[in-house]
Amino acid sequence: MSEWLIYRGTGAPHDGMDRLPAPPPWREFDGGPTVPPPVALEPSSERRLGQRRREASHHRPSTRECEMVNAALYLRRPLLVTGQAGSGKSTLAHSVAYELGLGRVLTWPIVSRSTLRDGLYAYDAIGRLQDAQLERAAGRAGAADAAGAAEEPGGGIGRYVRLGPLGTALLPSARPRVLLVDELDKSDIDLPNDLLHVLEEGEFTIPELERIADRAPVVEVLSDDGTKVPVRGGRVRCGAFPFIVLTSNGEREFPAPLRRRCIELQLPVPDRARLTGMVRAHFPEGDDERFTELIDRFLAAGPGDVRAVDQLLNAIELTRQADWDQADGSARRVTEELMRPINRPR
Repeated sequence: MSEWLIYRGTGAPHDGMDRLPAPPPWREFDGGPTVPPPVALEPSSERRLGQRRREASHHRPSTRECEMVNAALYLRRPLLVTGQAGSGKSTLAHSVAYELGLGRVLTWPIVSRSTLRDGLYAYDAIGRLQDAQLERAAGRAGAADAAGAAEEPGGGIGRYVRLGPLGTALLPSARPRVLLVDELDKSDIDLPNDLLHVLEEGEFTIPELERIADRAPVVEVLSDDGTKVPVRGGRVRCGAFPFIVLTSNGEREFPAPLRRRCIELQLPVPDRARLTGMVRAHFPEGDDERFTELIDRFLAAGPGDVRAVDQLLNAIELTRQADWDQADGSARRVTEELMRPINRPR
């Protein structure tokens, strides 16, 4: 094991983050004051990793994956991970958070309608207007509440602002947050370019708070973690640049300005050893001969066929619950359907 590796891919938590060197001068950020550490890893991460104390010995990333992850950690750059569906792209973010003790993984699933602001923050102007109308309609009954809101910084505007996953990742924290931007290639054509400034500068502004900064220099807003955090002058600037994983299924090319700001990693189609490790991470009886047969069938894809690892795991789970050798062979037929190539018409 190379001594320079902070993330080792062993699946065993350790204190390697304490050995991470200072960032290069061009990637230093001075946001502050530091916000409290994030909540612990969520059960969703354990489900993805197949934890239950088995992931450490079975489900390990390749040497190249470890090297590229560490390059992103050292250089404070996003990691752009491209690979076939089910090749473990998003799992990599959860694995880093688990091993390095970086807390809950912030997740931003991208769709064709996603905008940069969706990732940064949301301001519920309509909700604020409705509350104000209700208070006016309530008359004296709402007078106390209205007075209380008026005493809050900005007249209580912070109650209507919530940071998104990217905005929360850029809060000034002692350790980098882990952010998964899932399936960026599904986005509108403008989003990759819109991300450039935020990823380069590690900061963004909230105009609704910036406009009242002279009257309310500090406003508490809700983070994606569900906790209240202070925003000063309407600006959020990171202290430790987050570990950002941008995933892509390779369905489109990204602009060169985005790619040069990222560390790129291409994940290969999972081979037998990797598939076996994934199966053993989720199923304690991973040496069952039925599982071996299903892995063989999964790998026996025709030219151009695309299968996702989720299909294999679903088929294996079905064989655990159903009688594989029953007389009518229905379990075998269903598993055949479950592992049909996803790019082949039915």
